[in-house]
Amino acid sequence: MGKQQYLVEVFISLKEVVNDPQGLAIRDGLHNLGFDEVDGVRAGKYLQVSVNAGSPEQAQQRTAEMCDTLLANTVIEEYRITVADRATS
Repeated sequence: MGKQQYLVEVFISLKEVVNDPQGLAIRDGLHNLGFDEVDGVRAGKYLQVSVNAGSPEQAQQRTAEMCDTLLANTVIEEYRITVADRATS
């Protein structure tokens, strides 16, 4: 079976136990703009990665290796990965 291109989405955020100064600044800005109902904000990163792999599971596994190696600081960050077939034009 040949390889197929997959679009992998990676959502990276600080672990819940880690202070999020950017999230606090965003929350305070929203409060200053009158959005008092906002109780908390957690900031993070969103990445799209095109991966050539033999299966969606392989694409997810390789992307997890990328996150553990470079994309996320696993000491303070956690990540979530979703995989979809990439539409070809």
